[in-house]
Amino acid sequence: MKFLLPFRYLIEFFLFKLIFFLLSCFPKKISSNIFSYSFMLLGRLSKYNKIAKNNCKHVFTNFNDKQINNIINNSWKNLGKNLYELSYLNKIVDDKDKIKILGLDKLAIIKRTNEPVIFFGIHSGNWEICVPILDKYGFNVGAIYRHINNNFFDNYILKKRTNALKTNNSFYTPKGKKSAKEILEGVIHKKNIFLLVDQKDSAGTLINFFGKDVKTQTGFLKIARKYNLKIIPMKNIRLPNNTLEITFENPLDHNEDSISDNAKMLEINSIVERWIRENPENWFWQHKRFN
Repeated sequence: MKFLLPFRYLIEFFLFKLIFFLLSCFPKKISSNIFSYSFMLLGRLSKYNKIAKNNCKHVFTNFNDKQINNIINNSWKNLGKNLYELSYLNKIVDDKDKIKILGLDKLAIIKRTNEPVIFFGIHSGNWEICVPILDKYGFNVGAIYRHINNNFFDNYILKKRTNALKTNNSFYTPKGKKSAKEILEGVIHKKNIFLLVDQKDSAGTLINFFGKDVKTQTGFLKIARKYNLKIIPMKNIRLPNNTLEITFENPLDHNEDSISDNAKMLEINSIVERWIRENPENWFWQHKRFN
């Protein structure tokens, strides 16, 4: 019954906060491990574990069950670590020992042009650091996020994200008509865009991804073409020692009339596929990407 949903959401959020309060009694490294392993155990009991396995089997057709299970178990642990790290995201952004950044020379060239660009990443490693890192390095960014049904969690996450920003010039906006307007206004005022491009977009275009045509967002490519914006791949992974690594790769152009939005998105998807194949345990396999 819908009228009971607010109470359910409140109870879920209360339990979440209680767990974090209890974990605060331990050092962060121990707390993170406890939370990530617990998250993995609960995840394996959920319906999303089957979705994750099926997605993984679609990509790695030659892997056996043991290899698939290992990838998915580590993916659950990565999600748990992400959720735990969200509680102190503002401190992680300033921790030089926690985050390694490659490709800063490419970032410097972009900054010298003083023209807005589109950064894109995927749900890999800890994707929550991407916007704060860009903001820290002097890039005013507008980022679109998906609203969470539980308003308590939605407000909590948005607060943690905004608190990690160093300036008031970057912003987050929930997906919808309002976000489209705010992003366009941002571009006009020389602000950059950050997008995660790996999830299903029910209103998107069918583009090949790992051998299957899936609904994919391509609207940002129309903006790139109209305003002649470069598109910057921003790879983000979690390393085995639990440090995070961001790599800024070579910029893509989208200003040739002979290249369609679909063709450019296919090129972007090939980059995303490479990232996932290189670090499968980092990716968010649990969403319904292939159906």
